[in-house]
Formats: sequence, structure tokens, C-alpha cells
Amino acid sequence: MLSKLLNKTFGLRDGEIYISFLMQLYIFIIITVLLIVKPTVNAIFLSQLGADSLPYGYLLVAVVAVITSYFYNKAIRRFSILKVTTISLVFFSLCFIALSAILEYGLLSNWVIFVYYLGVSLFAVMATSQFWVLANMVFNAREAKRLFGFIGAGAIAGGIFGGYLTSVVVSSFSNKIVIIIAALLTISCIPIIGKIWKLRIHKLNVYIRMQRKHEDNTFQQSSFSLIAQSKHLTYLALITGISVIVAKLIDFQFSDFANKAISDPDELASFFGFWFSTFNVLALTIQLFITNRVLSRIGVASTLLILPLVIALGSLLFLTFPELWVLIIIKGVDGSFKQSLNKSATELSIMPIPLLIKNQAKSYIDVAVDSIATGIAGFMLIFLIRKLDLSTSYITIIILLFVLIWMVLIFRLREAYFESFRTNIQRTLLKNKDSDTKTKRETTVKSALRILNQGSAKEILSLLDYLGNNNLQILKSSIIGLINHPSNEVKTAAIKQFYLFDKGTALHKVEPLVHSEDQTLVITALEYILNHSSIQNHHFFNKYLDHTNENISNAALLCLAKEASANQKTALQFGLYNRIDQRVHLLSQSENQNQNAALQALLVTIAESNMAKHFSFISAHLNNRDPEIVKQAIKAAGITSNQLFIPTLLELLSEKLYRADVVNALKSYGIKIIDHIISLENEEAINNKMAKHLPKIIEAFKTQKAVNILMRLLNSKDIVIRQAASKSLAKLEKSNTRLHFNKRYIKNRIIKESNYYKRSIGAIESIQHVINNTMLEAEHNDRDIEILIARQSIIELLEQQAETSMACLFNLLSLVYEDSDIEISYTALLSDVKEARVNALEFLDNLLQSQLKQTILPLIEYYVQSNNDAEATHVLKLKLMSERACLTMLAKNRAKRMKLEVLHLIILLKDAKYKPLLNRLKKNKNKDVKFFAYDALEKIKS
Repeated sequence: MLSKLLNKTFGLRDGEIYISFLMQLYIFIIITVLLIVKPTVNAIFLSQLGADSLPYGYLLVAVVAVITSYFYNKAIRRFSILKVTTISLVFFSLCFIALSAILEYGLLSNWVIFVYYLGVSLFAVMATSQFWVLANMVFNAREAKRLFGFIGAGAIAGGIFGGYLTSVVVSSFSNKIVIIIAALLTISCIPIIGKIWKLRIHKLNVYIRMQRKHEDNTFQQSSFSLIAQSKHLTYLALITGISVIVAKLIDFQFSDFANKAISDPDELASFFGFWFSTFNVLALTIQLFITNRVLSRIGVASTLLILPLVIALGSLLFLTFPELWVLIIIKGVDGSFKQSLNKSATELSIMPIPLLIKNQAKSYIDVAVDSIATGIAGFMLIFLIRKLDLSTSYITIIILLFVLIWMVLIFRLREAYFESFRTNIQRTLLKNKDSDTKTKRETTVKSALRILNQGSAKEILSLLDYLGNNNLQILKSSIIGLINHPSNEVKTAAIKQFYLFDKGTALHKVEPLVHSEDQTLVITALEYILNHSSIQNHHFFNKYLDHTNENISNAALLCLAKEASANQKTALQFGLYNRIDQRVHLLSQSENQNQNAALQALLVTIAESNMAKHFSFISAHLNNRDPEIVKQAIKAAGITSNQLFIPTLLELLSEKLYRADVVNALKSYGIKIIDHIISLENEEAINNKMAKHLPKIIEAFKTQKAVNILMRLLNSKDIVIRQAASKSLAKLEKSNTRLHFNKRYIKNRIIKESNYYKRSIGAIESIQHVINNTMLEAEHNDRDIEILIARQSIIELLEQQAETSMACLFNLLSLVYEDSDIEISYTALLSDVKEARVNALEFLDNLLQSQLKQTILPLIEYYVQSNNDAEATHVLKLKLMSERACLTMLAKNRAKRMKLEVLHLIILLKDAKYKPLLNRLKKNKNKDVKFFAYDALEKIKS
């Protein structure tokens, strides 16, 4: 009961409650101590030295922090965080005891006050930094997103408790008593961190040592170098520094005005304690009720903008009303937002940085950068107050200037944050691969020349295909040189390129190729001679049609068929149709394997001549055992564009060997093939093997109409068609910038596809629930086992559909967002590497816009965690349906295959309550569905 309440309220899951409360207690104590010692020491400092001494304190903090940071980072490299943290906690505890003794015996002097002012400043940055470094080790990015709000509430609660405790104890006793309490609380943190280490971090030690071996050079670099080499860390360091400068300037204004208004040290300490605690009450409210919601809706980078924006508004108000109450508001905003919204967002912003770099860089940013920024603030205040003798009101102008820079840096950080996630995901996926290979960059022309002159046959063919109809004169001599290439395929492709150059280019080199043994090369050579030489048609056909070489005569006949399409007189003159009749008769009688080349040429010749009476000859060879003959028959069918061949061509789509040829052939049909596909889809007459390849035919047109038709297919009931259509759309969007893709429509489709996925998961859970209940029964007969198998069959199909639906979702997302970001995220989500999956989820959480994120992200998280049912059930809240409701939903919203599975189960159940559903299915457009619906009704009646 308690765990459910914690999960619902704070997002804590099983296995996280104990460690989360330990972390919360740890930061609660640290901040309680800070809120005890800070106002006490600040009050002593201001009462003894005055507000004018604060800038010097800031400068000293910067100097000491840089020196401390150097030794601190050396300690981190050499020892574990546990050891370093334990020693520092003991050290600060002893210092607090010493301060209490100094106060007791009246040994306080100016230099002692400065020492303790420095010490408290270092404790503030060091102790909290150690906690957040530990938190980054304990939790991954997704856990941190859920739990940092809850854990951070401990810090704020500590601030409230510490502030009010200081106020009460100081007013009732004295400063020295409250300092003793702080020392005891500090020591109490040591067993807590030990327990945390044992529960979570101890397991990471092996991983950290392995990482150190792999990243030894990185680990040996100084913290400053690591930050300087990373845009992400550089922007984060600058943002941290500027936020500290702004905070110190605000703190100075607040302290100065307060000191002028309240002269008594104890009253001033009580004033600070009250307001610091009040600010923390506000921070706690924000943390518990706003932080997680804001982070979830607008992301890390946008959340970081809230604090500087509100400070800017407060500063503008102070310029109008330069009074203490306005400064209380500004200080309240800085104190409350900084410890809630801003703190959680800042800690999350460093999550994509690798662990070792993160630990070292974060400590430096939290201690050195924070303190250096404090020193800069001190220097500025000395210059402004001492040298220029300006009123503290003028500091507001400087605050506004820094806030502007702060916001600009946050915008820069946003892209660096995404890039760090991309890099981290790639690094995780390619951990064992050498991804550092470097290739020499070449210009396009230089690369093309290299391939033409030295490349393999495959590279050359790919390049020539890429060049297409582009006339590149600079490549002319190299392309002509391909006539001497050993590959006949390369020679054929080269001749086709000659059409782009001057008439008769390399004719003397092409003519000898008509005597080649390769039929395709002979045809290509003869076509070039016919079209690019000065030879007359009648001389050409007289010379080659009756040539003794069969390859040449067959190729010449094909040339005649092509020529006859525009000139029937030539066809009759040279007896085209009689020659084709003779060859069809001859080859139909022959089973000689040596006739394959002649047969391939004849198939295309029949198509080019458009002799319908021999189309059956083409149909017969679409089922030939020789793949090369089938390919020529497919080509011939495409040339004819006759409806007769469409069903067979569509069946051949499922065979990978012929798929590219079939797509090209069907593309030749033009708009009527698209109409045919739409008609089949409407009638639910597309089988699974065919479904995933049909959109490729539409894609091949590469026109706006093709895009519109593919968009229409996104509404198909068949998820296989939707997935294939989304994939084709993604390819078109990537390769053709001229085409328009309706983003609003795609977003609507994403939401609908998300609902489809969720319904699939709900149906799986519902049917599995029915199976679990029926399995509790004592006895099972043969019919029960058949029903069980039928239900399991539906679950298996639903799981396949859910998997396909998720792939479809990511294809659609790539049409809305940068396709490379979506691709790398999907790859990471499918990997076996948990770190990659976690990073991908967090990356998508920040990338996706609010509406889509709220809809999709829980589904993606469920998809990733579906192998772990205990975790997955926390992500997606599903309502179980009755079996009748579930089957009705599936029969209504799914394609033919699911309808047939549902009908099979209904036939086995023989339940009359399914009659209304069966009566609807009787009217289905698909004949198979109709047949089984009638069959089911008959069996229910009997």
C-alpha cells in the first residue's frame, strides 16, 4: 500500500524506496548543517566587519577554493569518493567544534572570522557537490529525472528545518550551541554515505576501474582541460559561474539593506534564519508540486531559463522600487528557484557526460568555478563600491547584464546537451569498435575520377548509376576508357553514358562489342550504333537482322521492335511480326539451355513490339526456373504495362531476388498501378508478404502525388502497410527536399499510432488475463486446449503488430524531427546495452515536444522495459477488457489477418453473444473474412 502511494505521488518504484530515502536523509542533514552555520557565521561577519567587507571575503573564497580544488581533484583521482567525502566531513565537523569553543572563550578576532567565513563557503560548495556527484553515480538519467525532485525535497526540507532551528536555538541559547549541533549532524552523515555506497556504488567499482583503463589518458587530464575540451561542460561552467555572480550580487544587496535596517547581531541572525527558512518553504512547495511537471513538459534547457527570467523581472521591479521588500522577493526567487527547479535541471544537464569525466569536472565546477565566480563578484563589488562609490542600486544594472549573458549561454547549452547525448549513445553502442579511423577527404570530381580509373566493378557501376543523366565532360575520357574494362556490366553501363556526349562518341570502340558473348552488351552496342552512327536504318537491319551470329540477330530484332513503335512502316518492311512468330515457335519447342540468351532477348522484343497474342509467352516465363529469364520477363511485363501481369508481379514482390526489377516494372504502369494498390488496400486483399513492399512502388515515383498517396496509406488498418508507408515517406523526405510533408497531419498520425500501440498492449494483457484465469481450472479437454492455442496465437500476432507499430512510430518521428537523432535513439533502444537505452530515453524526453512527449514517451519506456514486467507495469497503466470487448475491438480496427484469428477463436468458443459482431463481419469487403463469418454463425447456431 505504501509503495503504491509513493509510486503514485513521487514516482518511486520497487527497489528504489530505501536508497531514495537514504539519499534524501543525507542531503537533508547536509543542508540543515549549512543553514545552521551559514546564517550564524554571516551574522557574526556582518556585525563585526560590516557589509563592506563582504567583497574581500568573496575574493578570499575564490583564491582558497582554487588552491583547495587542485588538491581535492588530486585526491579524487587517487582515492574513492567515499574516502574523500568521509575525511572532509570529519574535518568540517572538527572545525565546527573548534568554532564553538572559540565563541565560548571569546577568542574571536577578525582573521578568525575570515577563516570561518571561508570555511563555511567551502563547506557549502564541497559538501553539496559531493552529494550530487554521489547521486549521479547512484542513479541513471531516467531514474534521476524521476527521483531528483523527491531527493531534492530533502535538501529544501533541511533548509527549512535548519533555518528555523537556528532561529529558535540562537534566540533561546546562543550561537555556540547551534554550532555544536551542526558538528554532530555532520558526523552522522558518515554511516549514511557508507550504507549508500554498499547498496549501489560498490557494484560500480569494477566498472569504474575498467573505464579508467580504457580512458586512462582522459582520466589523467586536469579538470580544466576536460572542461575546455567539451562545449557542454564549458557552457555549464560558465552558466554556473554567472549564476553564482548574480547570486552574490543579490546576496550583497540583500545583506546590505538588511544590515542597515537591523543593527543587533542576534536579531539579524534571526532575521536571516527566518527568511532563509521561508524561502525554503517556497522552494519545497515548488519542488514537490511543480519541478517534475515542469521538467517533464518543457525539458531541462527550458527549465534552466526560468530562474534568470524571474530574476530579470525582479530586478526591473527593484529599479522602480529600490526597497528591502523588493530585495526580499528577488532573494526569495533566487533562493527558492535555485534549490528546486534550477538545481534539478542543472544536475540533470550533466547526466549525458561519461561517469569519470563527470565526477572530475563536476567537482571542479562546483568548488573552483563557484568560488572563482564568488571572487569575481567580490572584485566587482570592491571596484563599484570603493572606487566608484556607487549606490548598491546600480548593482541591479549589472545583474541584468549578467542575466542576459546567462540566458544566451543556456540556449547554447541546449544544443551541446543534445550533442552530448548523441555522442554518449554512440560511444556506448560502439564501445568495442574503433570509431576513430580517419579518411582523407576528396572532392567529388577527384573521387569520381579515382573510382572510374581504379575502382572495382561494383564501385564503378554504383557511380555511373549515381551520375544518371548528368553530363560531366571532365569525366568523359575516363568513362570512354571503361570500354576496355574486363567487366561486361561496366562496358554496358559506360555505353549508356555515351548518349550524354557528342553523337558518335567512341563509336569505333563500340562496334567491335557487337561480337561479344554477352547478350545485354550486344543489345546495348547495337542500339548505340543505330542511334549514334550515320548508318541508315535499312542498311543497319539488312546487315544485322540475318546475321549468322544469333546474339547479333536477336539483338537486331529487338532494335527493330523498338524502332517499330514509332515507325510501323519499318516493322512491315523487315517482317518484324513474322520474325517474332518464328522465334516464339522455335524457342517454345526447344529446351536447349544455350537458348537462354535468345529467350531473354525475345521476351523484351515481344514487349517492345506490343504483340498481345504473345503476352502469354511472357506470363509463362514469369515462372521460369532460371532467375535471369524471370528478370527479363518482369522487365517485359513492365514495358507492356498490361493489367494481365499485375497479380503475378505483385506476388513476385515478396522475393528479394526480383524485388528491385518488379518495382521498376510496376513503376512503368504509371498512375494505374497506384490506383490498383489503393483498390487492393480498400478491399483488404493484400497479403502480408506483399504488404510491406507495395509502398516501395509508390515511393519509386518520387513525386508529390506519391507522398500524398503514402500519407493516405498511413490510415490503413494493416500495420504492415502503415509501417512500410512510413518508411518510404522517411526515405523520400531524406532524399528529396522539394517534396512537401504535412507535419500537422504526421503528428496526428503519430498520436493515432500511439493509441494503436497502447490498444495492442492492452489487448495482450486482457487476453493473457483470460488465459491465466482459465489455467486455474482443474481439468482441460481437447476443446479447451484448442481455445488456449487460439488465444495464444492472437497474443503472438498482437506482439508482432506492437513491434511493427513501434517501428512505424519512429519512422513518423523522423519526419518531424532530425532523422539522425531519431535513428540513433531507436538503435540505442533496441540494443542490449542498458546505459544506451537509458540515455536514448532521456534524449527523447528532452527532444520531443510536449504534446507528443506526453503521448509517446510512456509507450517507448514500456517498450524498452517490457522484458521486465515489474518495471513496465509502473510505466503504462492499462485497463483490462473483457474478452468480448477485446475481440470486438480487434475485429473492428485490425486488418484481415487479425480478423481471421478472431473468427477462428469465436468458432471455437461457440458463444452466441458474438452474433452481432459476426453479422457485421459478413459485410466485410474481404471474401475470406466473409466466408469465415458465415461459417462461425452456422457453427454457433448448431
